[in-house]
Amino acid sequence: MKRREFITLLGGAAAAWPVAAWAQERMRRIGVLAFQALDESETQVRVAAFVRRLQELGWTEGRNLQIERRWAAGDTDNARQYAAELAALAPDVILASGASIVSALQRATRTVPIVFVNVIDPVGAGFVDSLSHPGGNTTGFTNFEYGLSVKWLELLKEIAPRVARAAVLRDPANPVAGGQLGAIQAAAPSFGVEVTPLGMRDAPEIERSIMAFARGANGGLIVTGSPSALRNRQLIITLAARQRLPAVYSNRVYATAGGLVSYGADTVGRFASAAEYVDRILKGEKPADLAVQNPTKYELAINLKTAKALGLDVPATVLARADEVIE
Repeated sequence: MKRREFITLLGGAAAAWPVAAWAQERMRRIGVLAFQALDESETQVRVAAFVRRLQELGWTEGRNLQIERRWAAGDTDNARQYAAELAALAPDVILASGASIVSALQRATRTVPIVFVNVIDPVGAGFVDSLSHPGGNTTGFTNFEYGLSVKWLELLKEIAPRVARAAVLRDPANPVAGGQLGAIQAAAPSFGVEVTPLGMRDAPEIERSIMAFARGANGGLIVTGSPSALRNRQLIITLAARQRLPAVYSNRVYATAGGLVSYGADTVGRFASAAEYVDRILKGEKPADLAVQNPTKYELAINLKTAKALGLDVPATVLARADEVIE
Protein backbone atom coordinates (compact mmCIF):
# COMPACT_ATOMS: atom_id res chain seq x y z
CA MET A 1 0.00 0.00 0.00
CA LYS A 2 1.33 3.44 -0.91
CA ARG A 3 2.11 5.84 1.94
CA ARG A 4 -0.53 8.36 0.79
CA GLU A 5 -3.24 5.67 0.64
CA PHE A 6 -2.29 4.42 4.11
CA ILE A 7 -2.55 7.92 5.62
CA THR A 8 -5.92 8.47 3.93
CA LEU A 9 -7.23 5.15 5.24
CA LEU A 10 -5.91 5.86 8.75
CA GLY A 11 -7.48 9.31 8.79
CA GLY A 12 -10.86 7.92 7.73
CA ALA A 13 -10.75 5.25 10.41
CA ALA A 14 -9.83 7.80 13.10
CA ALA A 15 -12.72 9.99 12.09
CA ALA A 16 -15.08 7.05 12.52
CA TRP A 17 -13.80 6.11 16.00
CA PRO A 18 -15.87 8.66 18.00
CA VAL A 19 -19.02 7.64 16.17
CA ALA A 20 -18.36 3.96 16.80
CA ALA A 21 -17.49 4.58 20.45
CA TRP A 22 -20.61 6.72 20.88
CA ALA A 23 -22.80 4.04 19.29
CA GLN A 24 -21.36 1.33 21.53
CA GLU A 25 -21.51 3.37 24.78
CA ARG A 26 -23.54 1.59 27.42
CA MET A 27 -26.91 3.14 28.20
CA ARG A 28 -27.48 3.58 31.95
CA ARG A 29 -30.86 4.07 33.59
CA ILE A 30 -31.70 6.16 36.64
CA GLY A 31 -34.99 6.95 38.34
CA VAL A 32 -36.19 10.25 39.79
CA LEU A 33 -39.04 10.21 42.30
CA ALA A 34 -40.14 13.46 43.96
CA PHE A 35 -42.88 14.06 46.50
CA GLN A 36 -43.78 17.37 44.85
CA ALA A 37 -45.88 17.88 41.72
CA LEU A 38 -44.33 18.29 38.28
CA ASP A 39 -46.05 21.65 37.71
CA GLU A 40 -44.33 23.27 40.71
CA SER A 41 -41.70 25.65 39.35
CA GLU A 42 -39.30 24.94 42.21
CA THR A 43 -39.42 21.21 41.45
CA GLN A 44 -38.56 21.85 37.81
CA VAL A 45 -35.64 24.09 38.76
CA ARG A 46 -34.23 21.49 41.17
CA VAL A 47 -34.48 18.58 38.75
CA ALA A 48 -33.04 20.72 35.95
CA ALA A 49 -30.01 21.43 38.17
CA PHE A 50 -29.65 17.68 38.77
CA VAL A 51 -29.78 16.85 35.04
CA ARG A 52 -27.45 19.73 34.16
CA ARG A 53 -24.82 18.58 36.66
CA LEU A 54 -25.07 15.02 35.32
CA GLN A 55 -24.41 16.34 31.84
CA GLU A 56 -21.35 18.24 33.10
CA LEU A 57 -20.12 14.92 34.48
CA GLY A 58 -20.52 13.21 31.11
CA TRP A 59 -24.04 11.74 31.38
CA THR A 60 -26.35 12.93 28.61
CA GLU A 61 -29.97 11.89 28.43
CA GLY A 62 -30.67 10.01 25.21
CA ARG A 63 -26.98 9.25 24.59
CA ASN A 64 -25.70 7.26 27.55
CA LEU A 65 -28.44 7.93 30.08
CA GLN A 66 -32.15 7.19 30.37
CA ILE A 67 -34.12 8.94 33.13
CA GLU A 68 -37.43 7.59 34.44
CA ARG A 69 -39.30 10.43 36.18
CA ARG A 70 -42.20 10.13 38.60
CA TRP A 71 -44.02 12.84 40.60
CA ALA A 72 -46.07 11.92 43.67
CA ALA A 73 -47.83 15.33 43.75
CA GLY A 74 -48.00 15.29 47.55
CA ASP A 75 -49.87 11.97 47.69
CA THR A 76 -48.43 9.12 49.77
CA ASP A 77 -50.38 6.52 47.76
CA ASN A 78 -48.75 7.85 44.60
CA ALA A 79 -45.39 7.68 46.34
CA ARG A 80 -45.85 3.98 47.14
CA GLN A 81 -47.10 3.15 43.65
CA TYR A 82 -44.30 4.96 41.84
CA ALA A 83 -41.67 3.58 44.20
CA ALA A 84 -42.80 0.06 43.31
CA GLU A 85 -42.78 0.93 39.60
CA LEU A 86 -39.26 2.30 39.67
CA ALA A 87 -37.93 -0.58 41.77
CA ALA A 88 -39.41 -3.05 39.27
CA LEU A 89 -37.49 -1.34 36.47
CA ALA A 90 -34.25 -2.10 38.37
CA PRO A 91 -32.45 1.13 37.42
CA ASP A 92 -28.80 1.70 38.24
CA VAL A 93 -29.71 4.29 40.89
CA ILE A 94 -32.75 6.31 42.04
CA LEU A 95 -32.85 9.97 43.14
CA ALA A 96 -35.41 10.34 45.95
CA SER A 97 -36.75 13.73 47.04
CA GLY A 98 -38.43 13.70 50.46
CA ALA A 99 -38.50 11.41 53.48
CA SER A 100 -41.79 9.76 52.52
CA ILE A 101 -40.30 8.93 49.12
CA VAL A 102 -37.22 7.33 50.68
CA SER A 103 -39.44 5.31 53.01
CA ALA A 104 -41.55 4.05 50.10
CA LEU A 105 -38.48 3.17 48.03
CA GLN A 106 -36.82 1.28 50.86
CA ARG A 107 -39.94 -0.79 51.26
CA ALA A 108 -39.84 -1.51 47.51
CA THR A 109 -36.14 -2.38 47.22
CA ARG A 110 -33.10 -3.01 49.36
CA THR A 111 -30.76 -3.52 46.42
CA VAL A 112 -31.23 -0.59 44.01
CA PRO A 113 -28.98 2.30 45.13
CA ILE A 114 -30.91 5.33 46.43
CA VAL A 115 -29.57 8.90 46.69
CA PHE A 116 -31.85 11.19 48.69
CA VAL A 117 -32.36 14.93 49.06
CA ASN A 118 -34.83 16.90 51.20
CA VAL A 119 -34.50 14.59 54.21
CA ILE A 120 -34.01 16.05 57.69
CA ASP A 121 -33.01 13.15 59.99
CA PRO A 122 -32.06 10.04 57.97
CA VAL A 123 -30.59 8.28 61.01
CA GLY A 124 -33.65 8.88 63.19
CA ALA A 125 -35.89 7.78 60.33
CA GLY A 126 -33.92 4.55 59.99
CA PHE A 127 -32.83 5.24 56.40
CA VAL A 128 -29.11 4.92 57.22
CA ASP A 129 -27.03 3.44 60.03
CA SER A 130 -25.03 6.63 60.53
CA LEU A 131 -24.12 9.76 58.60
CA SER A 132 -20.49 8.72 58.13
CA HIS A 133 -21.23 5.06 57.33
CA PRO A 134 -24.74 4.80 55.84
CA GLY A 135 -24.68 1.05 55.21
CA GLY A 136 -27.31 -0.55 53.00
CA ASN A 137 -28.40 0.87 49.66
CA THR A 138 -29.14 4.47 50.67
CA THR A 139 -27.20 7.71 51.13
CA GLY A 140 -27.68 11.36 50.29
CA PHE A 141 -27.99 14.94 51.47
CA THR A 142 -29.90 16.31 54.46
CA ASN A 143 -31.90 19.54 54.60
CA PHE A 144 -30.59 20.75 57.95
CA GLU A 145 -29.79 19.76 61.50
CA TYR A 146 -32.33 20.33 64.26
CA GLY A 147 -30.24 23.17 65.67
CA LEU A 148 -31.15 25.23 62.61
CA SER A 149 -34.69 25.54 64.00
CA VAL A 150 -33.36 28.01 66.57
CA LYS A 151 -32.36 30.31 63.71
CA TRP A 152 -36.02 30.63 62.74
CA LEU A 153 -36.88 31.87 66.23
CA GLU A 154 -33.94 34.27 66.17
CA LEU A 155 -35.06 35.71 62.82
CA LEU A 156 -38.61 36.11 64.08
CA LYS A 157 -37.40 38.21 67.01
CA GLU A 158 -35.03 40.25 64.84
CA ILE A 159 -37.72 41.18 62.35
CA ALA A 160 -40.61 41.50 64.84
CA PRO A 161 -39.07 42.36 68.26
CA ARG A 162 -42.49 42.70 69.93
CA VAL A 163 -43.24 38.99 69.43
CA ALA A 164 -43.68 37.35 72.83
CA ARG A 165 -45.65 34.30 71.68
CA ALA A 166 -44.52 31.99 68.88
CA ALA A 167 -46.77 29.36 67.36
CA VAL A 168 -44.76 26.47 65.92
CA LEU A 169 -46.72 24.85 63.13
CA ARG A 170 -45.70 21.21 62.80
CA ASP A 171 -47.19 17.87 61.77
CA PRO A 172 -47.08 15.45 64.75
CA ALA A 173 -47.24 12.54 62.31
CA ASN A 174 -43.95 13.66 60.78
CA PRO A 175 -41.08 11.79 62.54
CA VAL A 176 -38.86 14.89 62.55
CA ALA A 177 -41.48 17.27 63.95
CA GLY A 178 -40.47 16.60 67.57
CA GLY A 179 -36.82 17.41 66.96
CA GLN A 180 -37.60 20.73 65.29
CA LEU A 181 -40.08 21.73 68.00
CA GLY A 182 -37.77 20.59 70.80
CA ALA A 183 -34.89 22.77 69.58
CA ILE A 184 -37.16 25.82 69.44
CA GLN A 185 -38.65 25.16 72.88
CA ALA A 186 -35.20 24.79 74.43
CA ALA A 187 -34.07 28.16 73.05
CA ALA A 188 -37.32 30.08 73.59
CA PRO A 189 -36.63 31.30 77.19
CA SER A 190 -33.42 33.03 76.08
CA PHE A 191 -35.46 35.03 73.56
CA GLY A 192 -38.26 35.81 76.02
CA VAL A 193 -40.78 33.91 73.91
CA GLU A 194 -43.55 31.50 74.89
CA VAL A 195 -43.89 28.64 72.42
CA THR A 196 -47.23 27.11 71.41
CA PRO A 197 -47.19 23.96 69.23
CA LEU A 198 -49.88 23.90 66.52
CA GLY A 199 -50.92 20.87 64.46
CA MET A 200 -51.14 20.82 60.69
CA ARG A 201 -52.33 17.38 59.69
CA ASP A 202 -54.70 18.91 57.15
CA ALA A 203 -56.06 22.26 55.96
CA PRO A 204 -59.00 22.47 58.44
CA GLU A 205 -56.68 21.88 61.41
CA ILE A 206 -54.23 24.50 60.11
CA GLU A 207 -56.98 27.09 59.81
CA ARG A 208 -58.49 26.32 63.22
CA SER A 209 -55.18 26.38 65.07
CA ILE A 210 -53.85 29.58 63.48
CA MET A 211 -57.16 31.42 63.96
CA ALA A 212 -57.29 30.42 67.64
CA PHE A 213 -53.68 31.42 68.27
CA ALA A 214 -54.11 34.78 66.54
CA ARG A 215 -56.71 35.88 69.13
CA GLY A 216 -53.85 36.66 71.52
CA ALA A 217 -51.49 39.63 71.26
CA ASN A 218 -47.86 39.86 70.16
CA GLY A 219 -47.88 36.59 68.29
CA GLY A 220 -45.64 35.23 65.57
CA LEU A 221 -45.49 32.04 63.54
CA ILE A 222 -42.75 29.51 62.77
CA VAL A 223 -43.54 26.99 60.03
CA THR A 224 -41.32 23.92 60.30
CA GLY A 225 -40.24 21.78 57.37
CA SER A 226 -42.77 19.11 56.43
CA PRO A 227 -44.69 17.81 53.41
CA SER A 228 -47.94 18.99 55.02
CA ALA A 229 -46.67 22.57 55.27
CA LEU A 230 -45.48 22.48 51.66
CA ARG A 231 -48.83 21.20 50.40
CA ASN A 232 -50.73 23.85 52.34
CA ARG A 233 -48.28 26.72 52.00
CA GLN A 234 -50.65 29.10 50.23
CA LEU A 235 -53.26 28.63 52.96
CA ILE A 236 -50.66 29.21 55.69
CA ILE A 237 -49.28 32.32 54.00
CA THR A 238 -52.79 33.71 53.48
CA LEU A 239 -53.80 33.09 57.10
CA ALA A 240 -50.58 34.66 58.42
CA ALA A 241 -51.23 37.78 56.34
CA ARG A 242 -54.91 37.98 57.29
CA GLN A 243 -54.16 37.60 61.00
CA ARG A 244 -51.12 39.91 60.76
CA LEU A 245 -48.75 37.28 62.11
CA PRO A 246 -45.05 37.72 61.28
CA ALA A 247 -43.98 34.29 60.02
CA VAL A 248 -40.68 32.51 59.38
CA TYR A 249 -40.53 29.53 57.01
CA SER A 250 -38.07 26.74 56.29
CA ASN A 251 -37.72 27.17 52.52
CA ARG A 252 -37.51 30.03 50.02
CA VAL A 253 -40.57 28.78 48.12
CA TYR A 254 -42.65 30.28 50.94
CA ALA A 255 -41.03 33.70 50.66
CA THR A 256 -41.43 33.77 46.88
CA ALA A 257 -45.11 32.83 47.36
CA GLY A 258 -45.71 35.77 49.74
CA GLY A 259 -44.34 34.57 53.09
CA LEU A 260 -42.44 37.11 55.19
CA VAL A 261 -39.05 35.44 55.58
CA SER A 262 -37.46 32.03 54.98
CA TYR A 263 -34.20 30.44 56.01
CA GLY A 264 -33.10 27.04 54.81
CA ALA A 265 -30.63 25.01 52.83
CA ASP A 266 -29.84 25.75 49.20
CA THR A 267 -32.02 22.94 47.85
CA VAL A 268 -31.13 23.55 44.21
CA GLY A 269 -27.48 23.09 45.10
CA ARG A 270 -28.31 19.88 46.95
CA PHE A 271 -29.81 18.40 43.77
CA ALA A 272 -26.62 19.25 41.89
CA SER A 273 -24.59 17.58 44.64
CA ALA A 274 -26.85 14.53 44.42
CA ALA A 275 -25.91 14.24 40.74
CA GLU A 276 -22.28 13.88 41.83
CA TYR A 277 -23.19 10.94 44.07
CA VAL A 278 -25.20 9.39 41.23
CA ASP A 279 -22.16 9.76 38.99
CA ARG A 280 -19.95 8.01 41.53
CA ILE A 281 -22.43 5.15 41.92
CA LEU A 282 -22.70 4.75 38.14
CA LYS A 283 -18.92 4.45 38.12
CA GLY A 284 -18.94 1.65 40.68
CA GLU A 285 -19.01 3.13 44.18
CA LYS A 286 -21.51 1.87 46.77
CA PRO A 287 -24.04 4.01 48.68
CA ALA A 288 -22.91 2.33 51.89
CA ASP A 289 -19.48 3.91 51.43
CA LEU A 290 -20.67 7.45 50.59
CA ALA A 291 -21.20 9.54 53.73
CA VAL A 292 -24.47 11.43 54.16
CA GLN A 293 -23.72 15.14 53.89
CA ASN A 294 -25.24 18.04 55.81
CA PRO A 295 -25.76 21.38 54.03
CA THR A 296 -22.91 23.85 53.84
CA LYS A 297 -24.91 26.71 52.33
CA TYR A 298 -28.12 28.27 53.64
CA GLU A 299 -30.35 30.89 52.00
CA LEU A 300 -32.12 33.81 53.65
CA ALA A 301 -35.02 35.25 51.64
CA ILE A 302 -37.06 38.28 52.73
CA ASN A 303 -40.31 39.49 51.19
CA LEU A 304 -40.33 43.28 51.70
CA LYS A 305 -43.80 43.62 50.24
CA THR A 306 -45.16 41.35 52.97
CA ALA A 307 -43.11 43.17 55.63
CA LYS A 308 -44.62 46.48 54.53
CA ALA A 309 -48.14 45.04 54.64
CA LEU A 310 -47.48 43.92 58.23
CA GLY A 311 -46.06 47.31 59.18
CA LEU A 312 -42.61 45.91 59.85
CA ASP A 313 -39.30 47.65 59.19
CA VAL A 314 -36.77 44.93 58.43
CA PRO A 315 -33.48 45.86 60.15
CA ALA A 316 -30.62 46.78 57.83
CA THR A 317 -28.48 44.12 59.51
CA VAL A 318 -30.95 41.44 58.42
CA LEU A 319 -31.28 42.83 54.89
CA ALA A 320 -27.50 42.83 54.55
CA ARG A 321 -27.44 39.08 55.24
CA ALA A 322 -30.23 38.25 52.79
CA ASP A 323 -29.48 36.15 49.73
CA GLU A 324 -32.75 37.25 48.11
CA VAL A 325 -34.91 40.31 48.72
CA ILE A 326 -38.36 40.22 47.14
CA GLU A 327 -39.94 43.63 46.53
